[in-house]
Amino acid sequence: DPEKTAEALRGGVYHTGDIAERDDEGVLTYVGRADDIFKSSDYKLSPFELESVVLEHPAVAEVAVVPSPDPLKLSVPKAFVVLASHVEPGAEVAKDILGFCREHLAPYKRIRRLEFTALPKTISGKIRRVELRLAEEEQHAAGTTPSGEYRDTDFPELKERG
Repeated sequence: DPEKTAEALRGGVYHTGDIAERDDEGVLTYVGRADDIFKSSDYKLSPFELESVVLEHPAVAEVAVVPSPDPLKLSVPKAFVVLASHVEPGAEVAKDILGFCREHLAPYKRIRRLEFTALPKTISGKIRRVELRLAEEEQHAAGTTPSGEYRDTDFPELKERG
């Protein structure tokens, strides 16, 4: 695709589409792919950062975070989770993961929705977030909620945690 090649090679520099931040001491921190970054309540969120936190929970084997349409916040972070082999999906484990995220993420970064599912992948094993994003948009457009989706609002007791 000559048009995409020209865009990637503009100005004599190869633009990968990866985003990093450099702190005052010159240390680079990977933020994510430019096409994966999304806004929630006017904050830019990196799925990579959110996934790193969710993966710290002992029940989680794999995770992908995408924006889920929201009438108030434009979109909210939704985690598609594959559980460790010894863990059964259900409301209790969803509440535990959402509570863990409340403790380890700033309020504007918190996972607001969670669904247990297999993750779509490329032949090389890379997660296809684009498929998850499209499915979320279609669900929202149809006005339906997946039967296996849990929301932070399903567990009012989490607000007591902070």
